[in-house]
Amino acid sequence: MALPALTPSQRTEALQKAVAVRKERGDLMAQLKAGTLQLADLLARDDDVVGKLRMRRILESLPGIGTVRASQLLADLGVSESRRVQGLGTHQRARLLALFGPRD
Repeated sequence: MALPALTPSQRTEALQKAVAVRKERGDLMAQLKAGTLQLADLLARDDDVVGKLRMRRILESLPGIGTVRASQLLADLGVSESRRVQGLGTHQRARLLALFGPRD
């Protein structure tokens, strides 16, 4: 499928929007890494910025979890390596929240 032809102003607008979305995703990952954002709060958001994040990247952003541990967790939870947040099922979401939910 060919991409639609864009005018220079439409192209500029699309590039600015893409940069803003990437920056917001980067900020979210930094907040997860720092511990200022909980996984439950991130998963509660229902927008395209969060919905298009890959679960592997999110898990790797959590403190103390690297690439190997993220792969193990995804396999244990039955979540594909390439799964995005918007593609999580209700049971997968519940298992993630049970594992990484807020600690009392």
